[in-house]
Amino acid sequence: MASSQAEPKPGDLIEIFRLAYEHWALYVGDGYVVHLGPPGDITGAALANIMSSGTGRAIVKKERLSVVAGKDKYRVNNKHDRKYSPRPPRKIVQRAEELVGREMLYNLTSDNCEHFVNELRYGVSRSDQVTEAIMKGSMFTGVLGMGLAMIGALMTVQRN
Repeated sequence: MASSQAEPKPGDLIEIFRLAYEHWALYVGDGYVVHLGPPGDITGAALANIMSSGTGRAIVKKERLSVVAGKDKYRVNNKHDRKYSPRPPRKIVQRAEELVGREMLYNLTSDNCEHFVNELRYGVSRSDQVTEAIMKGSMFTGVLGMGLAMIGALMTVQRN
């Protein structure tokens, strides 16, 4: 589970290494993160619908980093700090906590967990996972991979 880096600070982006993708969360302090998760227990037809369309709904959740990461490795990754000016940590955390409990649109290519945390920290909605899939020349492959990743995420959430 653990990270080899120093302890995260409020406002830091946390990259969690899942089997086929990275899940992203925002550290808000005292061992907690805010992140996008599936609403309730998604199974069967609802899961198939999300997977086939690449869209759905997500809930903004505040949970312990140890629970969200589970046995997966994670690290602080504020990788865009040189390109974009981060908002003040207090404002990042305040906005993240205001959103807890809200239902949000979820779209693998335009509104995923990485878009969500980058918007909070920098005011810029972006996902390098999506950009990299497009740059590799096969959006279908990238979306398929992210779709499989979402199944993994849902299975991980249901295990916890």
